[in-house]
Amino acid sequence: MHMVIIQQVLFLIILGIVGWFISKRIQIISSTIRLGRSEDRTDHPAKRFRTMLRIAFGQKKMFDRPLIGFLHFIVYAGFFFIFLEVLEILLDGILGTHRLFAPWLGTFYPYLIGFFELLALGVLIACSIFLVRRAVIKVERFQPERHREMSGWPALDGKIILLFEIILMLAILTMNAADTTLQAMGSAHYAPTGSFAISQFLEPLFTGWSESSLIVYERLAWWIHILGIFAFSVYLTYSKHLHIALAFPNTYFARLTPKGAMRNMPEITSEVKLMLGLETTPGTENIVPDRFGAKDVQDLSWKSLMDAYACTECGRCTSACPANLTGKLLSPRKIMMDTRDRLEDIGKNMQAHGGKFVDDGKSLIDDYISQEELLACTSCNACVQECPILINPLDIILQLRRYKVMDEAQAPNSWNMMFQNLETNQAPWKFSPADRFQWAAQLNQSDQ
Repeated sequence: MHMVIIQQVLFLIILGIVGWFISKRIQIISSTIRLGRSEDRTDHPAKRFRTMLRIAFGQKKMFDRPLIGFLHFIVYAGFFFIFLEVLEILLDGILGTHRLFAPWLGTFYPYLIGFFELLALGVLIACSIFLVRRAVIKVERFQPERHREMSGWPALDGKIILLFEIILMLAILTMNAADTTLQAMGSAHYAPTGSFAISQFLEPLFTGWSESSLIVYERLAWWIHILGIFAFSVYLTYSKHLHIALAFPNTYFARLTPKGAMRNMPEITSEVKLMLGLETTPGTENIVPDRFGAKDVQDLSWKSLMDAYACTECGRCTSACPANLTGKLLSPRKIMMDTRDRLEDIGKNMQAHGGKFVDDGKSLIDDYISQEELLACTSCNACVQECPILINPLDIILQLRRYKVMDEAQAPNSWNMMFQNLETNQAPWKFSPADRFQWAAQLNQSDQ
């Protein structure tokens, strides 16, 4: 009895510590996202909700690559439904009980746990395949030799979490096997529930074990599983796996306009209309922005900052980027990772200064993202099209590039020549409108 109380108190202490860490991280993440510029993404709620159901819940874009989509769906469904079993473990830890739901569900209980075990087995197999793809087959888009943003921790992160998930699934399956073996022995506190779908095949592993050894292993596996869940919950807020939580709001607040439609700058539009003598939108005549485009994350919209935190680092965007494929420095995945790194640094800065950001002399552009990366972008939207949770790296690229060109006047000479031609000739080419079709006339003369 005393041991049960000790475990209960220890569990509550650990639960409180985990809750505190998670709440602090949520506070930091939300405060850094709110640094972004305001942007209304509340229109057409029904359409947005359908998008979230289709993309986030339904995993639609993941199935663009059917096999990977299927495996990812197994992991997604596994974690979603296994949460119900985790809920039972959580309540058992708080209340000091064992298999709290078993008396309530009766004969249905072993079928429910069996279903969870099937999902756990699926997660185990899927994570093993993903680990082999990363560590043995070495899928190109995950390799630091080709993609510098994957060097160091990002490459190791994906492998560690997959191995971690494998251990968690093995813990829950062997825990159930030890539990049912103890039930067969008639051990106290292990009420009969019957064997479960998958763990019953693991029961021979415990043949010959003493009752005390089985209890120790069952309790150890129980603690490994729940502590693993706690550790993962905290770790999730620091890693790319934050997309597990942010994928849903991120898809809900995604752009509803066509991907090829670039956002105009109201102040520039108003200035051009005034120059051409066109009617301007009331209230926009004297708009003088603090900055054209974006120099740092505070100049981006809050949705772009949420995109950075939601990025899965899957590399689909980079693998589809024509600039990256031709050897240029641009990697849309790196753009998102660099933005998140900048947000993390700002979050640490705010923590150190009582919740306020103190200028650290750095900015997203130049210190994290180079001008060469920005200039390589062709604005083709391939990265936007590929993203499984509707992240928009192009919006960040365009805003940073606008700052370089319009605020700092740093554009390649070829671009400046094009801008001048557009201004004088209404076309990128150095021909007056009257001479624009002379080449066609010359071709006609040569054919005659």
